[in-house]
Amino acid sequence: MQIDITDLHFTYPTGVEALRGVSLHIDPGEQVAIIGQNGSGKTTLVKHLNGLLQPTRGTVRVGDWLTGEQSVAQMAARVGYVFQNPDDQLFKTRVEDEVRVGPLNLKLPPDQVAAQTEHALHLLGLLERRDLHPYDLTPAWRKRVAIAAVLAMNTPIVVLDEPTTGQDYATAQELGQVLDALRGEAKTVIAISHDIDFVATHFSRIVVMGQGQVLVDGAPERVFAQADLLAGAYVEPPQMTRLARRLGMDTIVYSVEGFVDQLAAQSAAEQAGPGAAPRQ
Repeated sequence: MQIDITDLHFTYPTGVEALRGVSLHIDPGEQVAIIGQNGSGKTTLVKHLNGLLQPTRGTVRVGDWLTGEQSVAQMAARVGYVFQNPDDQLFKTRVEDEVRVGPLNLKLPPDQVAAQTEHALHLLGLLERRDLHPYDLTPAWRKRVAIAAVLAMNTPIVVLDEPTTGQDYATAQELGQVLDALRGEAKTVIAISHDIDFVATHFSRIVVMGQGQVLVDGAPERVFAQADLLAGAYVEPPQMTRLARRLGMDTIVYSVEGFVDQLAAQSAAEQAGPGAAPRQ
């Protein structure tokens, strides 16, 4: 289900102009990361996708629906939204009951509710915690419950606000596997994140925002090549990109694998002698 955002402006009642002419097209099944400093308009933007906010000017279309013509409840069938703070989302006394809420609200048949709940619990590693109270879990595990509760709704579009908050390296990698699974299910995933290494590893399209506008939109190698623009947006490139630059590498790398491959190519070229071109 495609998303079309056209000349989107939004001004809060306080007079703060949070979005200033944002236009984006997102194809079905794309996985897009939105990055930028706090206050750049990221969360304001994604809250327009499910109708939590309505444009001051411009349009947001999800599939064949204009969000301004649908209720938040109607949009929930198309766009699942995971809040940054899971405590803003969780209210049941049992993990499984929390995950079941969304499918029940969509009035799905009982067997479909059960199947989608079970799938979400499995995907987020919550099967052994299904009978626990969510608030007996650590914040990192509560975040997983919140994600599972949205995935259980089986919406074609999923919005994740800071999905790796509170996660260590290992659990962040497991969330990356969840993204891989959603890609296999042809889900559109839009994530807001300050975890630039996670973004670089798991997203093929990155949108950088600043002062309510899109500054750059493209593949990681294109985005991370624009060092001055990123610095102006207070975004630090991934660790591997910074290390490669310190070592004088001309090619933009942003993953461990890419760094190792480029280092091997550079070493091979040096051993081959002057005039040999590094392998791309």
